[in-house]
Amino acid sequence: MAVDTVPADLCSIPALMARNARRFPGRTAYREKEFGIWQSWTWAEALDEARAIGRGFLALGLNRGDHVAIIGRNRPALYWSMVAAQMCGAVPVPLYQDAVAEEMAYVLDHCGARFVVAGDQEQVDKVLEVQDRLPAIEQIVYADKRGMRKYDHSRMNWLADVAAEGRAAQARLDPELDRRIAELTFGHTCVMLYTSGTTGKPKGVVLSNRNIIETSRASCDFDRLTEREEILAYLPMAWVGDFIFSMGQAMWAGFCVNCPESAATMMTDLREIGPTYFFAPPRVFETALTSVMIRMEDAGRLKKWLFRTFMGVARRVGPAILDGKPVGLADRIAYGLGSVLVYGPLKNTMGFSRIRVGYTAGEAIGPEIFEFYRSLGINLKQLYGQTEASVFITQQPDGQVRSDTVGVPSPGVEVRIAETGEVFYRSPGTFVEYYKNPESTASTKDADGWVATGDAGYFEEGTGHLKIIDRAKDVGRMADGSLFAPKYVENKLKFFPSILEAVVFGNGRPWCVAFLNIDLTAVGNWAERNNIAYASYQELAGHPRVLDMMQGHVEEVNRSLAADPTLKGCQVRRFLVLHKELDADDGELTRTRKVRRRIIEEKYADLIAALYDGSTRVSTRTEVTYEDGRKGTIAATLEIRDVAGAGPDARRKAA
Repeated sequence: MAVDTVPADLCSIPALMARNARRFPGRTAYREKEFGIWQSWTWAEALDEARAIGRGFLALGLNRGDHVAIIGRNRPALYWSMVAAQMCGAVPVPLYQDAVAEEMAYVLDHCGARFVVAGDQEQVDKVLEVQDRLPAIEQIVYADKRGMRKYDHSRMNWLADVAAEGRAAQARLDPELDRRIAELTFGHTCVMLYTSGTTGKPKGVVLSNRNIIETSRASCDFDRLTEREEILAYLPMAWVGDFIFSMGQAMWAGFCVNCPESAATMMTDLREIGPTYFFAPPRVFETALTSVMIRMEDAGRLKKWLFRTFMGVARRVGPAILDGKPVGLADRIAYGLGSVLVYGPLKNTMGFSRIRVGYTAGEAIGPEIFEFYRSLGINLKQLYGQTEASVFITQQPDGQVRSDTVGVPSPGVEVRIAETGEVFYRSPGTFVEYYKNPESTASTKDADGWVATGDAGYFEEGTGHLKIIDRAKDVGRMADGSLFAPKYVENKLKFFPSILEAVVFGNGRPWCVAFLNIDLTAVGNWAERNNIAYASYQELAGHPRVLDMMQGHVEEVNRSLAADPTLKGCQVRRFLVLHKELDADDGELTRTRKVRRRIIEEKYADLIAALYDGSTRVSTRTEVTYEDGRKGTIAATLEIRDVAGAGPDARRKAA
């Protein structure tokens, strides 16, 4: 690839942290909310904390090349632990904090972690539950000591004590720590992140210092990110996006990382911080908009009129004003008045008042939702990326933002489309290898560095913007030979706030059918406004009026598909609303909420058969996992609906 553009003395995360401590010693680097109070650390203080933990790790015997598992919610101490591990020449391996013990056991065993840094008692308990199968684990370090007093501490330490020991041994251990930091190069491993395991066991993606730092530099330059940015670190630490935003870019630009108190307080903490740089999957933006629309339903007549009137102005001219395009004086005045009366207070309520750059990715976002936020003056854009790319493959430049593309190749990234329609890329961010898996590495990355994304897409003529159709492995053919692209249809269904999840089937079949999950918050509020009583998710999901609503949504999607000559064969002819939410604990979703299509096909084979055999109702029993890990079963009888708008003979064939 290209010659390194990053100075050789900034070839590691510890080196970047040291540079920031020199350049911005008094600037706030981290904040964490605990017990309702925000605590802050400057770059100089953060470096001191990381070095103290690093010396403590050395005292505990951490060796070069060891793997250090990091498990917990976003906390400065856990980010510092990752930097401390890197200082010692070890490799941090973040795990999903909501993973069950069995899922963690696979990753801990596969990477051979000697040290585990756990956020709290819950995470320690998960490790202890499977520790008898993990002989490599020698030390468990915990950040929060609540509930830990009566545990066996022979191989367990409080992180604050580890740091205190590191401070006490500063004179003795500083030379060794400095020696190990000086050994780090662009080629050393920066982090190992595990894929979500959509189709099988998760794979350990090895990312080098070059991968992370080059990508962070290029993406910061692309959006002109500086030390003045504020971000909210709330996404899983095991996800590559959080590592790039909260570690790579934060270290490169020197901006502040804010950690919320909990998932429950995230939206409140978001409003208090007012980030200038923000990433969220579509579901976060959809949920925020659903909350706004629910409140507007309960608002007075004047507020409703103001909202409708000025949102009409915003939809008409807001995106053009945001992109710097010419807009008439009268419209500018109306938009300015709307900013005072509606848009400003609305953005402040959602915590989006200061956003300068916002991104969404992971799934397609509904055009109406995307345009809603841009009409308010929020610079929301889309990107396309993967763990194996250190996130960035394509991005949308300012002034070229659209809801139906994922942008142009990111700086330093080459993208090509194979004859099969699959998207390939290569870049400085391209991963080194899959850990202990040379076969998968060779099948994904060729000798020239080109990586197969597994996604099907094409470049739009004239603009050079990339459009993603679906996962290449999921794109198939209907029985009549027409194209089958389930993800495309599922995303259209999920554009409706009342539909949380959708799974479409039809490959090799005469027509498409679908499973739907209702969004309990949105549909529950709708039920309350319409005086519909219900006692459980299952009862609400099966209510006739809810089914009528879902049918209307499916019919609307069918009308949209009917106008697309390529995908008109994907219209949904029959559907049912599942009696439970698809859940990662039940193996139906990955920890990043991606559908495990094959598992769902096997688990609900009886429901799929009923959708195709003409049944109008189907009884089923399903195993579920409760929050405490216990297993149980739920029984239900589900109504199957035929759908209009899926072709003139849809009902006849479905029957």
